[in-house]
Order: sequence, then C-alpha cells, then structure tokens
Amino acid sequence: MKQFFNLYNQGFIRTAVCVPEVRVADPGFNAERTIELARKTAENDAVFSLFPEMGISAYSNEDLFHQDALLEGTLTAVETILDATRDLNLVMAIGAPLRVDSLLFNCGLVIYKGKILGIAVKSYLPNYREFYEGRQFSPAEEAISETVNICGQRDIPFGPDLIFEADNIKHFKLFLEICEDVWVSIPPSSFAALAGATVIANLSASNITVGKAEYRNSLIMNQSARLLAAYLYAGSGPGESTTDLAWDGHAMICENGNLLAKSERFSQQEQVIYAEVDLDRLVQDRMRMTGFGQNARTHRDIVSRFRKVPFSVDIPKKKLLLSREYPRYPYIPSDQSKRDQRCYEAYNIQVGGLAKRMRASGLENLVIGVSGGLDSTHALIVAARTMDLLERPRTNIKAYTMPGFATSDKTYTNATALMKFLGVESNEIDIRPSCLQMFKDIGHPFAQEEKIYDITFENVQAGERTSHLFRIANLRGGLVIGTGDLSELALGWCTYGVGDHMSHYNVNASVPKTLIQYLIRWVSQSGQFGEKTSEILIDILETEISPELIPGQNGDQPAQVTEDTIGPYELQDFNNFYTTRFGYLPSKIAFMEYCAWRDREKGLWPDVPEHKKTQYTIGEIKHWLQVYLYRFFKTSQFKRSCVPNSPKVGSGGSLSPRGDYRAPSDSEATVWLENAEKIPDKDS
Repeated sequence: MKQFFNLYNQGFIRTAVCVPEVRVADPGFNAERTIELARKTAENDAVFSLFPEMGISAYSNEDLFHQDALLEGTLTAVETILDATRDLNLVMAIGAPLRVDSLLFNCGLVIYKGKILGIAVKSYLPNYREFYEGRQFSPAEEAISETVNICGQRDIPFGPDLIFEADNIKHFKLFLEICEDVWVSIPPSSFAALAGATVIANLSASNITVGKAEYRNSLIMNQSARLLAAYLYAGSGPGESTTDLAWDGHAMICENGNLLAKSERFSQQEQVIYAEVDLDRLVQDRMRMTGFGQNARTHRDIVSRFRKVPFSVDIPKKKLLLSREYPRYPYIPSDQSKRDQRCYEAYNIQVGGLAKRMRASGLENLVIGVSGGLDSTHALIVAARTMDLLERPRTNIKAYTMPGFATSDKTYTNATALMKFLGVESNEIDIRPSCLQMFKDIGHPFAQEEKIYDITFENVQAGERTSHLFRIANLRGGLVIGTGDLSELALGWCTYGVGDHMSHYNVNASVPKTLIQYLIRWVSQSGQFGEKTSEILIDILETEISPELIPGQNGDQPAQVTEDTIGPYELQDFNNFYTTRFGYLPSKIAFMEYCAWRDREKGLWPDVPEHKKTQYTIGEIKHWLQVYLYRFFKTSQFKRSCVPNSPKVGSGGSLSPRGDYRAPSDSEATVWLENAEKIPDKDS
C-alpha cells in the first residue's frame, strides 16, 4: 500500500533549491547555514538539494580568493558539511573554490552521506562588464587532473563532464553547470542532456540589474524545454557583498519549459523551494521526439566523452503524495486568462478548419443534426461562426433536430431554440416512423410493440439520424458536419459507420468533452451570438449528458446517463490525456489522479457545476481507469482507424490515424489491465 502511495515509486523525485544567508569570506558561518537548510530539505523528503555558486565561501570575494586562509577555511567548511550530513538521505550540490594542480577552479561538489561523489567545474568564466572571474579562476578546459584527493577522500571524479546516475531511482541522471555556463551560445548542459542527463542543476551567483530577472527566467525555462529536462537554478541571496553589485536570491525549478516553483526575489530571509520532477515525462518526450536522438548522433563525439558517476540513494519508505499541483482538467488551464486564450485558439482552429474544407469542397451549405446536447451545440456554434467568417448567410446551415423514442422535452426545446436564435435554417424530422420501418424490416421485436431496448434498438436510431443527414446533404448540396468529440472516440462511445461515428468533416474530434464544456461557456460569456443564445447555452451546459436512445419509465426523461456507463468524463479525460500524450503506466496515472482528486477543496474553480463530484477515492479511480483501458485498447481502435477528417486542436488531442495516433485495431489490453491491478482498492 505504502509503495503505491509513494511518489518515488511512481517516477517522481522531490527536489529542492536553497538560498541561504551567507557572509563574505566566512566559510564556517556559511557551512552552518548550508547544513541547516540541508536538514530542512531532508526532513521534507527531498532527494536532491541545490545551493548557490560558491555558497561556502560566498561569491563576491574578488581577490580574497587568492588568500590561502580563505581557501583552507573553505576546505574545512566542506569537511564540516560532510560530517554533519553523513546521516541525511540527501544528495547535495554545493559551490566552493578549489585549488587543483596549482590552479583555482569554480566548482560544484555533489555529496551524499558524507561522501563527495564528484566535482563539477565551471567551463565559461565571465570577464566583461562587472565580472572579473578570469582574474581569479581558470576555466575547466585548463584542468589537468580528472580525479582529485580532498577532505580525506581519494580519486574523486573532477571535471565538466560528469553525469551522476542513481542506480535505484529510474531515470535520475544529474548534471551540474555553473552560472555563466548556461548564458553561452551552446551551454554544456545541452550536450549533457544528449548524453542522458535528465536533471540539470545550475549553481549561480548572478547579480541583479533592472530587467535581468525576466531574461534569466526565460533563459532557464527555454533551456529546460530545449533539453526536455528538469532545470534547477540557485542564485545568490542575502549576504553577498553590495560594494558594487546587488543580489535578488532568484531560484527556480523548471521542467520541460514549465515553471514548477520559484523563490521570492529580494527577500532578506533564507528560502527553500520544492518541486517534484516527473522523470518519466522527460524520458517519454525524448523517446517520442525523434529529433532528440538525431541531435545526439550529430554530436556523438562530444556526447560520448561524458563520464558516468553511479551512486545509490535511499528512497523514503512511507506514504508520500505529490505536493505538485496536477490539474484535474489537463486539457484546460486553471488560470482564467490562460483558459480564455486556450478557448480562443481551440475555437478558431475548429472554425478555420471548417472554413478551409468548405472552400475546398465548393459547397455552399452545411448540414448538421442538433440534439440539444453539448457536442452538437458546440459544432453548430462553430458552423455559425464559420459562415460569418466566410461572409455567407447562416441560413446556409441546414440544421435538423430529429427526435426519437427517448428525446426529452428539455433537449428538444433547447435544440429548437438554439437553431432559432442563431438564425440558421431550422428543420425537424421525426425519426420514429423510419426506425419502426427498420425494426419491421429486420424483424426486431419492437416492431410488435415489445419494449426491448437492446443495442439494435439504440443503433437503429443513431443510424437513421446519420442516414437522413447524408441524404439531405446530397439533396441540398451540403457538407455533413460531425459532432462527436475526442472523449467519445477514446472510449468508443459512438455508433460505427452509419451512426454518429461518420460525417463529411468533424469539427469536434480533437476536442475532449471537458474542454467542449468550457468552450461553450466561453462563447456564452463572450456574447458573440447575443443574449438569448447565451442563455440557451448555459441551460445546455446544465443538462445531464445522455445519448437519449432508451426511454425512461415516465416517457419524459431518458433512462440513460452516459457517465454511469463509461465513467465521469472528468476522470476519463484525465486518463486519456496521460495515456495518449505521455504513455504512462496506468498505476502512475491513478496515483496522479488520486493526488489531484483526493481533496474536496483542492483545485476547484468557481464555474464548476454544483452537481459535479469534487472528490474521488482510489477505488473509484481504479474502477473507471479499468473501464477506460479496456475500451480504449481492446474494443475501440477499429472506430478510430477510419474516422473522418478533423483538425487537430491540442498537443494531446488527436486520435486520428493520419495525425497523432496509429495503432492496430485488434490489439489486447492485457498488459495495461495487469498493471492496473496493482492499484489498491482503498485509500488506506
């Protein structure tokens, strides 16, 4: 049980960046502050902690670096740190000046439980404007020795080419670079990442000037994105000399272009920031992005020179959940402004795709079925906006509502009102007579008034609707617009061929159900179709999701609730995102999902409908994940293998065989379901 609920067993590591108080030329004091913060990060179950550049001596010593007293005092301080952290389960990277082969180097020492695992050396020394490091230090390329003996330890790897590889934490491969190294045109970390390093740690001093922090922030985030790596950055804070410079204590933890944590700049207090790094994600992205491997091959001569330093680290053996915020809705940003931007882009991708298809087809009309549900509502909105963009009348949209045996009053009313207020050509076809004829033709018992609501009963209705739309398109010179969404494709929740699976062009196939809900809300709030339309859209959002194919007992409300059968869309969209975008193990997805959904108050947004569930147990998560895995991998691929054209909308949002996803239609779900069995049934 504890194994599952431990982030270290799910492909994560907890990291920390420390900004201690320092005193210039006082290694003893600096060692004390380093030890104190190291103990703090170890108590918080971090496995790696990064400290600033030359944090043991302080960075701003200038010519004092040539004083033996300072250099000897620094070595004594390092010995103190080694002795004091011997019992800490923490890998540390600390900065110190070291004299090797009669030269002085700016170094980063990687230590663990009293042992120096290796010493990184700064490659590029700034010697311009306010920087004069070339006066006191030598660059890494001038080092003669590849190993050194210090602090009573022998044969310590030394140089700018060390990658520290954890034997017992999968994919944890650490590389250090120092300050200026990341500011050059081709940083050493670029080659280290190609050689396998997944975590880059930068010990920095980097004084502050107006505007520099913004550039520094972009630099680190972009480097982590280019390298598909985690990048930790520790800048000097309170205590460095302000004779001619100032310091802001800038610390960051980034992962593949995403800022996970940052310090409070200009604080006069010591700081520690934490973030859990998803090592699986980094390795997955490197495997998928073929350019990464090609780039490594291009620079094979450099990449092959890196030396690997193996080590083992104890993993905390207790329940240890993520503090990292994983959004419950991965397709939707939680930040309001970013969410609006996401909706704007997704909406216009759909509109632009449909506009191009209309121009290419030479057809003037669109044909669409309108049910009063979420998907057809959004598709109709996209169609209306497309007509506006093409400067064609909205009456060129031939919209049809087609009530059947289970159509509710609410969806029927909303469908007709929506068509009216959007100004499209509104039509109605009662499909019950044609369905009855089909039942009679094939000998279905319903034709003899037997209330048998089997799969045939459902699919005849879906098929009749689609058949009508295609023949109307022939008759009226139009293009049939598909409405089915990404979530339904993932779960196979669509009637194959002559049902809602088929159309001439599907605007929704790359948009998950959760995002469609926010797109409709965004369109409503924007007021672009008028107040009455906005009111209808909100009412549609509050309607229970149902295929409306089986009548309820009172004949007014449908008996089916989609999410009772295939699971809550908010969970299934989470499952689909991390399965298709990252290829994670089901057990890892369940762990992340549990961390996101275990807390009733965590991550709620003001516009989440009140009737929506706000908390799930691990047992519920396991059950619906198993439903997803079986349907996605075992029963549904044949439907995705022949879907109509549709524009790709999001980076994790296409199951088209011509786009993001290619898979056999007759594969098994065995390995996924076997892994899912490892998920516990109870929280404790």
